[in-house]
Amino acid sequence: MEELPLTAFLNKYFAGVALALLNALHITPEHHKHPITNTVAMELLVFVLLTLFFLLVRSRLSVENPGGLQHVVEGLHGFIQGQSDEIIGHHSEPYTPFLVSLFIFILLCNLIGLIPGFESPTADPAVPLGCAVISFLYYNLMGVRKQGPLRYALHFTGPVWWLAWLMLPIEIISHLARMLSLTIRLFANMFAGDMVTLVFFSLVPLGVPVLFLGLHIGVSFLQAYIFVLLVTVYLAGAVETAH
Repeated sequence: MEELPLTAFLNKYFAGVALALLNALHITPEHHKHPITNTVAMELLVFVLLTLFFLLVRSRLSVENPGGLQHVVEGLHGFIQGQSDEIIGHHSEPYTPFLVSLFIFILLCNLIGLIPGFESPTADPAVPLGCAVISFLYYNLMGVRKQGPLRYALHFTGPVWWLAWLMLPIEIISHLARMLSLTIRLFANMFAGDMVTLVFFSLVPLGVPVLFLGLHIGVSFLQAYIFVLLVTVYLAGAVETAH
């Protein structure tokens, strides 16, 4: 795959740091002179942009005179909070910061590929897998924190104690399959969107590709929403207290 300008810049000045980190983790890069891939470069860019975005929002918070940016962020927060209240319950407030951050990260990763010279990192399976693993660890951790290790473990044995030997492996496989499902859904849609846009830009440089750019934007929002919606459902199951 062709190296992006940002990737070339990072490899020129930070290849040594990247190699040292990879060696410490006992990871062998595919290209020693270019250890930073396009996906990693795009993720770093998204991280920097989001950090600056949150700092900007924080610096402009105002109760008396909220600006347009604050209204947008509060609207997004309110939407995800409302959805969490419906799915998890009225005790869902502590989970909203994670869900909002996850949504914005995935959305920006999806959309950044529309800018010439950039790629969508979510079109690489490693990034959706990373989001899925973090979400998996998060909702299980919240379940243990909410109910305690023993009580949460009983979720995996089912309601009938004498079928626990059968339900336990089924539940474990089901929960692990959630990571695969989240990964494939996000990766497949974003990869397909990038390929369709690229093909039509190469065949018809003007006019028609604009329609597919609009479709790509719609898919980007939809996939970010679906990912967060599913994680919210998993959270609800993890923190639900049986009566």
